Amino acid sequence: LLSPLSFPAEERHAVVQCVSSATPGNRIAGNIIQRGKKAEAMSRSIVRQSKFRHVFGQTVKAEQGYDDIRVSKVTWDSSFCAVNPKFLAVIVESSGGGAFLVLPLSKSGRVDKNYPLVIGHSGPVLDIDWCPHDDNILASCSEDCTAMVWQIPDRSLTSPISDPIVILEGHSKREPLITMDDHPDLIYSISWNRNGSLFCTTCKDRRLRVCDPRKREVVAERLAPHDGIRPMRAIFTRDGNIFTTGFTRMSQRELGLWDPTNFEEPIALLELDTSNGVLLPYYDADANMVYLCGKGDSSIRYFEITDEPPYVHYLSTFSSKEPQRGMGFMPKRGVDVSKCEIARLFKLLDKKCEPITMTSDLFQDDLYPDTAGPEPAMEAEEWLNGRDEDPILVSMRGGYVAPKNRELKVAKKNVELHERLLEEIQNLKATVLSQEKRICDLENKLSQYTNGTA
Repeated sequence: LLSPLSFPAEERHAVVQCVSSATPGNRIAGNIIQRGKKAEAMSRSIVRQSKFRHVFGQTVKAEQGYDDIRVSKVTWDSSFCAVNPKFLAVIVESSGGGAFLVLPLSKSGRVDKNYPLVIGHSGPVLDIDWCPHDDNILASCSEDCTAMVWQIPDRSLTSPISDPIVILEGHSKREPLITMDDHPDLIYSISWNRNGSLFCTTCKDRRLRVCDPRKREVVAERLAPHDGIRPMRAIFTRDGNIFTTGFTRMSQRELGLWDPTNFEEPIALLELDTSNGVLLPYYDADANMVYLCGKGDSSIRYFEITDEPPYVHYLSTFSSKEPQRGMGFMPKRGVDVSKCEIARLFKLLDKKCEPITMTSDLFQDDLYPDTAGPEPAMEAEEWLNGRDEDPILVSMRGGYVAPKNRELKVAKKNVELHERLLEEIQNLKATVLSQEKRICDLENKLSQYTNGTA
């Protein structure tokens, strides 16, 4: 391999660009670097001009992290972490049921071992996520087959929270609005498209499905988008395509890009490496970038999706020393524009959480297009009636400023109260039947006295 220093100065720039692009991530390592105009032409064909080429990751200072967190040891392929511009939530080890920790982002440093938790599940918590329309609302699900919705106060917790505002469970009197039973086995992932008209799923039966929930039907499906039998993940991109991660038959990790209107051939299919960790994709719809984080990995790879071949472009890799247990992804309105921050991820280790900032060394206005704000584009009833709407966008110029909190509207259907009311109704019915029988007996006796037979 020739050193770039062996080339004349005017040719050196093109050669260095070619060498820097020859990484395993973008599969150009086998290309031969040539002199003069050929090298220059190669650099133009290989080094694609992208405003995200100079984005790099960096772990924040130790005092800005979150230490002494007992991260859950449950073997489940979820993030175990959720973050928004106000709070960091982490699923933790807990005896006697499931629990998770919620910290204000400003409360960095060592976490007191007696810090109050959010409790209420009788089994281990498997996943958590923040409401995109209210930074104080969080949902959780558990091995106990329940989902709960919680309201988190702005201040730091002073006592455990054990009373959710909504409990969803498979009780006998449930009244689901929409039910779909097209999946014969465990569902690995669900992702909505941008306007809420469709969602895509991956399932243990190795099928990728696109579902129309309001019509209660599968509108498209693909058997084995990845040949391996290990879990897959799928997310909708902003232009309606589907980005997937999975495994080959030889257990190599793989990513793919698919057009749901034509599942015959992938738009792009790229093998990455050999590892057992499921790749969790985190999608930035504004930049059309995907960050891939594998459980047990110590690296984060990021790609840009475009409408130019090869469609999925490798950008770079952020590497650290310790393997990750999970990852949280900050919504775009939570990044620091003044520091040219493109994204912020929260890496879970065994006993701590490390924020990682992805920043650009060049400030450009087009790095920050308008992003999805917290204001909902429609109400649930409108969606049920067939309406579709893209998210309402907010400007990122000068940084996002949160509006005043909207009034929370929750259709609170407490299952325990509901069951108690049903029990009382049954008791009342039994009482009425008993009284009717007694009245009937008394009327018979009265008629006997009247007829002189008694």
